[in-house]
Amino acid sequence: MKTVTTLAKKTLCLSALCASLLFTTNLQAKGPLSTDIKTKSLPTQTLTEARINSVLKEAYAKFKNNQEGKNADYIKALAIVDSKIFGITLVTPDGKVYEIGDTKEVVSIQSISKVFTAAKVMQEKGDKFMQEKIGVNATGLAFNSIIAIELHGGSASNPFVNAGAIQSTSWVKAKDSKERWTKIYDYMNDFAGKELSFNEKVYDSEVNDNKNNQAISKILDARGRMGSDPLEATTVYTKQCSVNISSHDLGMMAATFANDGVNPITKKKLLDKKYVPKILAVMATAGLYDNAGDWLYLTGTPAKSGVGGGILAVVPGKLGIGVVSPPLDKFGNSVRGQQAAAYIIDKLGINPLAQ
Repeated sequence: MKTVTTLAKKTLCLSALCASLLFTTNLQAKGPLSTDIKTKSLPTQTLTEARINSVLKEAYAKFKNNQEGKNADYIKALAIVDSKIFGITLVTPDGKVYEIGDTKEVVSIQSISKVFTAAKVMQEKGDKFMQEKIGVNATGLAFNSIIAIELHGGSASNPFVNAGAIQSTSWVKAKDSKERWTKIYDYMNDFAGKELSFNEKVYDSEVNDNKNNQAISKILDARGRMGSDPLEATTVYTKQCSVNISSHDLGMMAATFANDGVNPITKKKLLDKKYVPKILAVMATAGLYDNAGDWLYLTGTPAKSGVGGGILAVVPGKLGIGVVSPPLDKFGNSVRGQQAAAYIIDKLGINPLAQ
């Protein structure tokens, strides 16, 4: 009896340890943002051209010499991108563009592409499909976790983790892989208001080293969660991550969300207004990987990052913000990108939750 009791105690201790490893997180602010960011609101009329330009220049000067972080190196083609690139672009819903720095330099879009595939699926199939078939809750685990799928009943739980993004790709209506890729690519082009270039080197680097994503797609397929062949969807997903974007492109794409799903320049309606808050909600809860909570806590702003170094942030009805700077923090988010965007949101007093 004593042996059984001892064994039971050891089992309970081991279970508690495993649970702590899976679910315990550091409660301190973890990213490069500090808690001196103030949650404040300023009258709308203060968003004059002079004020926006002044804050934009301040942000660029304040963070351009920051050497913190490093390029993603687990994807070989990302490790060699110029780490000095730093561009900031702000675009208003009426199409006015404010920008500074290396705003034409491009990096691969990577995980920011997940936003547009999710939006495409929602536009085609509705918000209930997204919630029920893929899920809209944060997983509590790493963006490329396989464990998360099993812990959530075979569901990806969120379209902005790799599993959910591959699912989203698979559910885009298409007769074959070529049509699916073309629809996703064209949709991103429409958000940017231009044809975005494709980075063959990044694609080649990733497509030959995406076995974890292939495994994820197979597990989801076994659970009946995929809309097309799992390996085909994984390849198309890898393609969408390999599209090039600049801060100018990201600013315009963000402004399309800020403008209720209508591109400010082309006036093309890309997402029904009723779906925009749904996409922004998922961005708010899961846009910056494992540091999404701290970002939302300090800025109140829906945003999405990519390991290429891009940050896209949306202030509904007011601004789209795009920043490109390749060096990342330990969570995979651009260091200068976060700092610049948060500074601009703070100084302009446009935290959406403080309005």
